[in-house]
Amino acid sequence: MYYTDKKLQYPVRVETPNPVFARALQQAIGGVEGEIRVALQYFFQAWGCRGPAKYRDLLLNTATEELGHIEMLATAVALNLEGAPLSLQEDISSDTVGGSVLNGMNFRHILSTGLAALPENANGVPFNASHVYASGNLAADMVANVTAEGSGRVLATRLYNMTSDPGMKDMLSFLIARDTMHQQQWLAAIEDMGGLNASLPVPNSFPQEKEHQDVSYAFINCFVEGVEPAQGRWSEGPSMDGKGEFSLVAGSPMGEEPMLSPPRPSSGAQSEQMIDRRAAE
Repeated sequence: MYYTDKKLQYPVRVETPNPVFARALQQAIGGVEGEIRVALQYFFQAWGCRGPAKYRDLLLNTATEELGHIEMLATAVALNLEGAPLSLQEDISSDTVGGSVLNGMNFRHILSTGLAALPENANGVPFNASHVYASGNLAADMVANVTAEGSGRVLATRLYNMTSDPGMKDMLSFLIARDTMHQQQWLAAIEDMGGLNASLPVPNSFPQEKEHQDVSYAFINCFVEGVEPAQGRWSEGPSMDGKGEFSLVAGSPMGEEPMLSPPRPSSGAQSEQMIDRRAAE
């Protein structure tokens, strides 16, 4: 069960409503970097988590906190919409709020919600969960979570720099700090499981002798012959898991040109396609 005490996790205040900034805040709610994404990601990782209960508890606590962040941002959107024009007959050019209709306001904030937030991104695209990752492998999920919090923190800092409203900067400063902690806790969870080296390659339960180990640590050059990529830590020296050596190898093909069987007569293909290339060659 989930409970609420009706109070925000952190104060949300807007001194100068800005409907255009309300649209920008939608990215932090329903964008691929946003709070709906991470809340669902952590919930589904938790609900499918097998193993020590402490990892499930970590995921559940953080997922629930992210719901609180959605509430904060939705409140911020609503407060930024206060005073926005509800019709084109209103004076839409006399001030910042009024002119917002012609200067980039999300029309759905008027037409669909009556000046409230939506589960969509800044361009009005509804959230669809395509970036919710819950693999059932704790190491893979924790790495995905670090990435999610990293991109979320990037977004929050851009929003911080986009606004001059003291209240919005204060709220975003809090959210940025929580993204800092969440990055740290997911990395700490990986360390708690033995560290990154012990976790690699993911899954570490699959016997490496069953993979083609001659290419396990090879950086393949896919540029044309005679052109080499700029090299780095990934192309020479010990691998990150300490189980091999990085090397740069030429990207020569190891397979042949694929040949498919001809289309079936009833497939709707052209008669000129009904040639078995394998037999002809």
